[in-house]
Amino acid sequence: MANLVQVEATALLNASYGKVTYPAPTLPIMQRLLTAVGDASSPGTEVANSGGSTYAAQNLSTALGTGAAGAISNSAAALTYTNMPPVTVAGVAHWDSSGTPVRKWFGPLTTPKTTGQGDTLSFAQSTITATMG
Repeated sequence: MANLVQVEATALLNASYGKVTYPAPTLPIMQRLLTAVGDASSPGTEVANSGGSTYAAQNLSTALGTGAAGAISNSAAALTYTNMPPVTVAGVAHWDSSGTPVRKWFGPLTTPKTTGQGDTLSFAQSTITATMG
């Protein structure tokens, strides 16, 4: 998963050349699951609860290790989603936690994951990675 949202790419580019100060995200960064992956300018479709499921975005900030060599991953912890609805998860998106959340990164899963009502979906340590460079 290494697709940078257009707004975020512009902010990083302008900040890296001293044109503006980079607007720090409101933490925590949350990982949302997608049934349809968007692109750099559209967010795709987030998993929706149905049949009594309690899907909720997970705190990626606490799972992240320290970035090195242009990459960062969930090396500190797995991410686990419990009581999923029946759905096929095609990708993930990372959003900040501001009052109006801002999408930062997105990407497809290597292999879509299908869950049944009440299933648990887990991403083991170091399996969600964002890269630059």
